[in-house]
Amino acid sequence: MLPIVAPILLLQLQAPDPAFRADLDAGRYLAVLAEAGRRLAQNPRDAAALAARSQALASLQRFGEALADAERALQLQPRLADARLARGLARAGQAIRQRDLGALREALGALDDLRAATEADPSLAPAWMSLGLSYELLPGILGGSTRKALQCADRLGRLAPARGELLRALIMVEEGRWGEAEPAFQRALALAPADPEVVGQWLDALDSRPAKKALGEAGKNARLLAEAQRLLPGVRTRAKALTAVSDACLHAGQPERAWQVLQDALPHADAPSLLRLQQGKVAAVSGLHRQEGLAALDQVLREPLEGGSAGLPGAWWRKGQLLKDLGRNDEARKAAQEALKLDPRHRGARELLEKLGKGPAN
Repeated sequence: MLPIVAPILLLQLQAPDPAFRADLDAGRYLAVLAEAGRRLAQNPRDAAALAARSQALASLQRFGEALADAERALQLQPRLADARLARGLARAGQAIRQRDLGALREALGALDDLRAATEADPSLAPAWMSLGLSYELLPGILGGSTRKALQCADRLGRLAPARGELLRALIMVEEGRWGEAEPAFQRALALAPADPEVVGQWLDALDSRPAKKALGEAGKNARLLAEAQRLLPGVRTRAKALTAVSDACLHAGQPERAWQVLQDALPHADAPSLLRLQQGKVAAVSGLHRQEGLAALDQVLREPLEGGSAGLPGAWWRKGQLLKDLGRNDEARKAAQEALKLDPRHRGARELLEKLGKGPAN
């Protein structure tokens, strides 16, 4: 399933803050946290800083903190569009993590907030992306609608043509209509060949069920490798896209290539922590470079992490997998427990603990 949580959205009644806007768009979440913290130390009632910090926290999967900041921003400025957006993203993240009846309430609340953000400021391109994905992913009984999702893609396309095509492509993937998804991806790539979001979503879609059904396993793998190689030169400094290129190689059966892409990019990538997190994944999945992967994860867990779909729970889980493979079962068990402290519903960590058992290492 596609992630509901999307990047940033900004303001309604006042001009967008250029510093927050640029950093959030570029995925520089730690910079946003630092600047927002500085501004809030000077003025605790700075609603724009609270909303920006909330969006950064949601991207770092710290949804409880993100929701608290968004609520505070809305108390201060109830019609602030990016505060509505921030609360919608935090609620969506909590819904994905909860996976229970409470998640339905959060999902409905997120949809309401995302709609309110687009109504407050129709020029917020990322808000249309988030709303469109929400319409597509929610069942009809909860307000989901492919027709409304495609309308969001049309509105987004007027503001940001490449992102409009990307949203249309993602909707078609979710609908299983690969013949319509692929041309939309290609139009998005033609408009923005170095956009990390476009590149990453295209490579991810190439490994989806609709692509496998259309291309076959061998055809899918060949296409993944070819596209990863073609797109790599344009994204050599962009960690998010580099992670997608590495994943493409890994899923196409080329784990050594997946590792080397990351190793080559580390000295000049914009977010090295994301590449080290991916190194841990490659090592855990493939069994290659286990010691180096473990060292990379240790560094991730010592230093601030810029984001990544797995986040810190994923880093602890991958560390546990590697430790288990190296025969260090007690340490592996502790790593899985650390993952569950951060995300009590983390499936991978739960399964790892079950494999290890509750007693001392064998």
